[in-house]
Amino acid sequence: MTTTASDPTPYAAIDELTVSLDDGVLALTLNRPDSLNSLTAAMLHTIGDSLDRAATDPEVKVVRLGGAGRGFSSGAGISAEDHANPGASGTPADVLAAANRAIAAIVGLPKPVVSVVHGPAAGVGVSLAIAADVILASEKAYFLLAFTKIGLMPDGGASALVAASIGRTRAMRMALLAERLTAADALAAGLVSGVYPADELDGQVDTVLTTLKSGPAVALRKTKQAINEATLTELDGAFGRETEGQLDLLDRHDFREGTRAFQERRAPNFGDH
Repeated sequence: MTTTASDPTPYAAIDELTVSLDDGVLALTLNRPDSLNSLTAAMLHTIGDSLDRAATDPEVKVVRLGGAGRGFSSGAGISAEDHANPGASGTPADVLAAANRAIAAIVGLPKPVVSVVHGPAAGVGVSLAIAADVILASEKAYFLLAFTKIGLMPDGGASALVAASIGRTRAMRMALLAERLTAADALAAGLVSGVYPADELDGQVDTVLTTLKSGPAVALRKTKQAINEATLTELDGAFGRETEGQLDLLDRHDFREGTRAFQERRAPNFGDH
């Protein structure tokens, strides 16, 4: 946690999400590496809280969002750890609401957000990453909307964010077929801003952060707002449609069968119509 000259109260952090402010860069780091940074409601609300404060904090010039360990995020938890202790992650409705809040806060922040994807980004982790204004990835990264493999649908605004980035046809393929998109393919499709060798990623990120934090703050704010308002007109609607659909799907046989099959490492036997 770090205090600022304008506000002596430190930014709040939790064990699963580290928060630091240094030389104009507010760094938010997902910190559940043992579960590939699977997301909990508490993590997502801490992101939302941090960005709400950063919006009016003159010490924050740019936000860096990344993950600890070998990946960015595996999305909302369906790991054995999460199923063994569901209270720690929050109910599905809690996580959905918290994810929507965090992603809306990234898009609405009047300052640039840079996401750093050095490994896998899956599920709602994809939404969290691509909600940023600049998405920088390692050549080892990949993006995966695997929801349909467990009887669910994309959420966290993915139906708007992904389609706005790569178009309807590619978004349909990514979402319906649950195919992994490599970093190179993500760059070619327009999902990410840049892809670099793993050992060069941090240097490239630092260069971008330095450029943004020393840039014209008002012009950057107005540019971000104009582009997002022109391209993400359906984001709020997507949150609502996805939440309604996902909560319905979470009560269905196909989700229960899909999660059992995932945990048992077998093909699911879907039956809902």
